[in-house]
Amino acid sequence: MKTIKDFNFENKKAIIRVDFNVPLNENFEVTDKTRIQAAKSTIIDILEQGGSCVLMSHLGRPKGFQDAFSLQHIVKSVVDVIGCKVKFVEDCIGSKVEEAVANLEAGEILLLENLRFYEEEKKGDVAFAEKLSKLGDIYVNDAFGTAHRAHASTTIIAQFFQENKCFGNLLAREILSIDKVLNNSEKPVLAILGGAKVSSKITVIENILDKVDHLIIGGGMSFTFIKAQGGKIGNSICEDDKQELALDILKQAKAKGVQVHIPVDVVAADDFSNDANTQTCDINAIPDGWEGVDAGPKSREIFDTVVNQCKTILWNGPLGVFEMESFAAGTIALGHSIDKATKNGAFSLVGGGDSVAAVKQFGFAEKVSYVSTGGGAMLEMLEGKTLPGIEAIEK
Repeated sequence: MKTIKDFNFENKKAIIRVDFNVPLNENFEVTDKTRIQAAKSTIIDILEQGGSCVLMSHLGRPKGFQDAFSLQHIVKSVVDVIGCKVKFVEDCIGSKVEEAVANLEAGEILLLENLRFYEEEKKGDVAFAEKLSKLGDIYVNDAFGTAHRAHASTTIIAQFFQENKCFGNLLAREILSIDKVLNNSEKPVLAILGGAKVSSKITVIENILDKVDHLIIGGGMSFTFIKAQGGKIGNSICEDDKQELALDILKQAKAKGVQVHIPVDVVAADDFSNDANTQTCDINAIPDGWEGVDAGPKSREIFDTVVNQCKTILWNGPLGVFEMESFAAGTIALGHSIDKATKNGAFSLVGGGDSVAAVKQFGFAEKVSYVSTGGGAMLEMLEGKTLPGIEAIEK
């Protein structure tokens, strides 16, 4: 795996695909700088070697040139995070951009305008990618969040660099962390899959069954498994058309010697509201008119025991509706369990939008081994797919 450590960037211009697709408020201020912080180490390493950095990214889903999606809005935040001056150019291809790059000196940073102002970016247009390629000596892909897209700046551009292409520090860490779970894990290995739907995790489950010893199924998807086995789930979320599949997954797991753990009790509510009436009940006997919204106390204890006997832990999906304070206890308890296991030497990887939001919200981000930055990209890697943005560098 070629990384920036394999190159000498002195007096070289690195064109770096970063993922600065950050949230903005109504005043166009960045409300979460995590993705900018994630790119810092690559940028600083290249600058310290005497190189310069040309940064390219998308922001949102613009329709043509729209000021609301201009990367001009994030320049101040990039300066705050990186700690040095950042130049900005109001386009990403063309003579004005080429002139700005030509004038870029060692140790300087230039941020290009939003790539998605051009439809050619998402279409993976070769001519557009070639124009981008003229803006650097070495291509660095450090955008894991878009590595599953065959866009011009994430994949197509790599063909114009032959040997002069590599992964940035962030993307290299993402690849190694997921590989550690899937292919180089210390046993026992545990996967925790939560969230609302079985259908969104089917291929992940099928791909990891050969690699794990324990599988915890939580959140809304657990009710499909319970109903399939004859349990009464009240008004809980359920994919009725996936019941056969749920039974098949349990059968496959048993054949492969994987222990599946599903909640035994739940916190049930009489309304999908933080102020609803609640009761704790057996997951197989949720009363009519009530819906399961969080893992119950017995389940939390069982999961804590499972987590703390494992050496490799993958967490993808919460155990309840953690966005509502009344239904966050199961997810918080799981965070504490993983924190304890990590302190005792386990490798813990957290990924997927909701899980990442939960670990940040409840203060666990620094207490696990690694928090992935790419939801869709991570899911596709867990499904066993080869991501085009990664394959383009490895070719």
